[in-house]
Amino acid sequence: MQTQDLINKYQQIFKSDHQLELFFSPGRVNLIGEHIDYNGGYVLPCALTLGTYAVVEKRNDSLIKLYSENFKSQGIREIRLDENIERQDTDDWTVYVKGVLKAFIDSGYEVSKGFNAYIEGNLPNGAGLSSSASLEMLVSQIIKQLNHINIDTNEMVNLSKQAENNFVGVNCGVMDQFVIGLGKKDAAILLNCNTLDYQYVPLVLNDYDLVIMNTNKKRGLADSKYNERRKECDTALSLLKQKYDVHTLCELSSKQLEEAKTLFNSDVVYKRALHVVGENERVLKAIKYLKNGHIKMFGQLMNESHQSLKQLYEVTGFELDTIVELAWKEEAVIGARMTGAGFGGCAIALVKKGSVEDVISRIGEKYHSKVGIKASFYVVEVGDGVKVLKN
Repeated sequence: MQTQDLINKYQQIFKSDHQLELFFSPGRVNLIGEHIDYNGGYVLPCALTLGTYAVVEKRNDSLIKLYSENFKSQGIREIRLDENIERQDTDDWTVYVKGVLKAFIDSGYEVSKGFNAYIEGNLPNGAGLSSSASLEMLVSQIIKQLNHINIDTNEMVNLSKQAENNFVGVNCGVMDQFVIGLGKKDAAILLNCNTLDYQYVPLVLNDYDLVIMNTNKKRGLADSKYNERRKECDTALSLLKQKYDVHTLCELSSKQLEEAKTLFNSDVVYKRALHVVGENERVLKAIKYLKNGHIKMFGQLMNESHQSLKQLYEVTGFELDTIVELAWKEEAVIGARMTGAGFGGCAIALVKKGSVEDVISRIGEKYHSKVGIKASFYVVEVGDGVKVLKN
């Protein structure tokens, strides 16, 4: 998006242009390591050049006025800093803003500066690219900047996660906010979700483009099934603690899990653990392949990841399976998998440069014919984390 276009839109809404500041917070995509973050394992996400923008003007009172181009029918929404911040049924997208504000205030930070904000994102909502975490980290950066708060990115990540867990009510792990905060151009982040140790891994895709395939199936089941899967993983862990001194599922190897199979009286719970442990091992293999330039082998791991998410974790669904399986049939595609919570949303594919337009056209046509929904496609680049933009 062009900076001047955003400023012009701000001026149209708020009829002012006094000392405007611009902010950007990316979306993220997880390359491999799905449903691992809350099980203490490794994930490999990257920040995108798609994301959420804000044009902000500081106010002289404690009122916050918000306008989102993505929810324009809702008009200007207001939050008062001199009143208790509580969740309301009418909050809609502003629940994420209120959650972050409350997290900062409850942690003892002085948040007294009201502001106007025009917000616009080019991330599809509810598609699994973390539009909500992008907004949370955007608000964190705005609060830090306007109130001159001495806080590092890691703490902003923690506060944004607290907002999602405690205020919004989604029991997510830390991955989304972490990569949105600390993303780096042309690099993925290998993150240990148990210790938060991380390292940047150069993401050199050579002759391939990263394509996001949005099924345009809203993830209606995602939150309830997400919490259900977490409970199943907790059950598996409690059973495995009878045999092993572990705190997370991802401390185990596939061999150890196999040796403990008799502890399980539920095939479903065992399958969930089997996915988690196997997926964690795939991430570690993926790092070796990427570091050695073995992109096709990395693509094969993506395929295996999707199969596991379909058969063992059961979080894909008709639309995701259809679009991924159509991608697998394309000669120019070396790997494809769902990404995000599942039950709709997005998949990713590695597609040979020069073939991308034709591949997208064929997949799109066949997907629409089979599913009855038109998919959207984005050829994306890997970008930086949340930041203040130059005006």
